[in-house]
Amino acid sequence: MMEELAFPLQPHDMLRVVRDSVPMRGEGARAIGAHPRGVTIAIGAFDGLHLGHRELMASCVADAAARGTTSVVVTFDPDPSELLAGESAERRLLSVEDRVALCRMLGADEVLVLAFDEELAAQEPARFMESLRERLGAIRSVHVGSNFHFGARGAGNVETLRELGLRMSFEVVPHRLLSVDGSPVSSTRIRSQLANGHVEQAARMLGRHHFVRGTVAHGRGEGTSFGFPTANVCCDVRSCLPAEGVYACIVTDGRRAWPAAANVGAPPTFSDRRDAFLEANLIGFDGDLYGSDLAVIFVAWLRTSRPFSSIEELERVVLGNIDWVRHNIGEASVEVRP
Repeated sequence: MMEELAFPLQPHDMLRVVRDSVPMRGEGARAIGAHPRGVTIAIGAFDGLHLGHRELMASCVADAAARGTTSVVVTFDPDPSELLAGESAERRLLSVEDRVALCRMLGADEVLVLAFDEELAAQEPARFMESLRERLGAIRSVHVGSNFHFGARGAGNVETLRELGLRMSFEVVPHRLLSVDGSPVSSTRIRSQLANGHVEQAARMLGRHHFVRGTVAHGRGEGTSFGFPTANVCCDVRSCLPAEGVYACIVTDGRRAWPAAANVGAPPTFSDRRDAFLEANLIGFDGDLYGSDLAVIFVAWLRTSRPFSSIEELERVVLGNIDWVRHNIGEASVEVRP
């Protein structure tokens, strides 16, 4: 379980939030060959890498160590649900690059990312497992969630996997769904919490604070005129942004991290309403971030978005939000890495 935050945060608390929530991207997925001593694998979409995923992965890594095999996480890009749902697909809690990096942070030796396309979706369960054996070498054990389905039309399940294990000489280790507050933890449940602005509840199920990445672009400029620097962050349209509103955040470029009050969604006060975006008011920042890639970590909900009768009223409320962040998150940046 993630350690609960106690406000006001200290600088080391800010640093812990950043390091626990945002993975440092490394070399990414790479070509993986057969392993002479065999492999222990975990299979799943693993979107969000929530507490249930982490428990499964820790078991896989420990199992591999006990067997003297290589631990390999097998995941998919895109998430199978995206291909099957089409335009109605759910937003991503993590990009595939961050999924790979987090898997490595959690101890996996290798991460195999399979391109999930029509051909892979049509593979029968037996052929899917045979193709993994051809690519990875002897499979000693397979870790999956108890609700795991695979193969054409989702016909394969844990029992199918056990039957294949008898034929292919691997053990199957199913994992019961982890519960928080009496209900199973799932990526769908986490998205629902985020859709309602409940970023603290989502963090309890993720085991870390939710974040999105984006690139800083030129914005309207209102924040700068109020006397505080503003980063207008353009995110991938597939990213799972929380509900429109204002949040206490920590923003990092990978080297430093700043406390911030961030608005999600086009602000209702201004008439030129455009596509939704994320606007972060950075505390303790002085410089130019245009074109920079940032991660925005959502720490706490502050208020709903609402129209204001004047710029003066808007400024008064926004400065109140920033004062809350200053008092509870911090007044200055922290160094993440030199």
